[in-house]
Amino acid sequence: MIHASSARACGIDFGTSNSTVGWLRPQAPTLLLLEEDKPTLPSIVFFNAEDDTITFGRAGLREYLEGCEGRLMRSLKSLLGSSLIDGRTEVQGRTVVFRDLLTHFIGSLKARAENQSGRSFDQAVFGRPVYFVDDDEAADQLAEQTLAGIARAVGFKDVTFQYEPIAAAFHYERDIHREELVLIADIGGGTSDFSLVRLSPERAKAADRRADVLANGGVHIGGTDFDRQLSLASVMPQLGYRSLLSNGREMPAGIYFNLATWHTINFAYTRQVWAEQQQLTLEAMNPEALERLQRLIELRAGHWLAHQVEEAKIALSAHDTTTLSLERFAPDVFHDLSRIEFELATTQLVEKVEGTVATLLREAGVAAGGIDTVFFTGGSSGIPLLRRRIAALLPKARVVEGDLFGSIGAGLAVEAARRFG
Repeated sequence: MIHASSARACGIDFGTSNSTVGWLRPQAPTLLLLEEDKPTLPSIVFFNAEDDTITFGRAGLREYLEGCEGRLMRSLKSLLGSSLIDGRTEVQGRTVVFRDLLTHFIGSLKARAENQSGRSFDQAVFGRPVYFVDDDEAADQLAEQTLAGIARAVGFKDVTFQYEPIAAAFHYERDIHREELVLIADIGGGTSDFSLVRLSPERAKAADRRADVLANGGVHIGGTDFDRQLSLASVMPQLGYRSLLSNGREMPAGIYFNLATWHTINFAYTRQVWAEQQQLTLEAMNPEALERLQRLIELRAGHWLAHQVEEAKIALSAHDTTTLSLERFAPDVFHDLSRIEFELATTQLVEKVEGTVATLLREAGVAAGGIDTVFFTGGSSGIPLLRRRIAALLPKARVVEGDLFGSIGAGLAVEAARRFG
């Protein structure tokens, strides 16, 4: 039953790694359940070439990992603002357009939300990073326009946007009892976004909150970048990365960068790449590693390996060591990883994120000691080194951890109710 005071519109957090839909209604959870009684839908599309079907989220990943022939796409949000959005790939003679896959995913989000809520949604507030694309305003605007166009194509009539960290701020504001100057640190799969906001129960009643937002900033660094650096530093060498050929030169690095980056993995499966790798294996000083690489290409196991690397990153955020297995294409190969190794591989990323926060404070004219609270949200905000370095910049601020995967969607629901009633 839909309560009369339920909001008319929903809030959609289309994330690089996971997506949520929030809907404000009395005495009910804000986030709608999207898959397997969970409020998150992993931002995954699997085109099953055997059955000619498209599957999303955990179900799509399962089909791929079970060995179904097809094409897996993840980190779909990273396509926005890039030339890859209009790219295409071939699966068993059929052309699959990346924009169409993204459209199917957004359409599935809408359908799942409507099924759970028992009503249709014509209006939505979408979250967006502070920058879809760093240092390119035209590309950034194009990314927002592309997402708006896709949202309208799947049936939303009114589409507006809110910065993701500001949405998280509005979610946090519902639980505070006094005024606070808060740094929202939203570190997701694709971007690290920050907002400096004055929040209070009284301010929450205002329709226009622009004066409460002191500064926004962000950088295009997120969890998938940490995955890539861990993969290149510790996993790709098991496949011949930086090994030598008989002429003394290093193995070409392009295929390893493609395999370490979610949305370019499919580029490793072309006939040209296969032919090149066969020749390079003959010239390799470490042919065993190159044979593993060939086997990975043959089995199209790149996304499987990327998933193992992501799981290793998550494990190293909670433990000092973990073991990564290459069992799908190299059954007897195991590689031990340490948190120290992970932190050394990602130090430059952390420094760039830390620098973004320092610049934000400087441009806002706010002393670090004046920040009351740093509110962490986004799945990648759990990376220990990243959290330590940001917290160290704000020595007097208390650290609050929000719902790492749900704060933004819930905050967008608050904004949707404010804008559309």
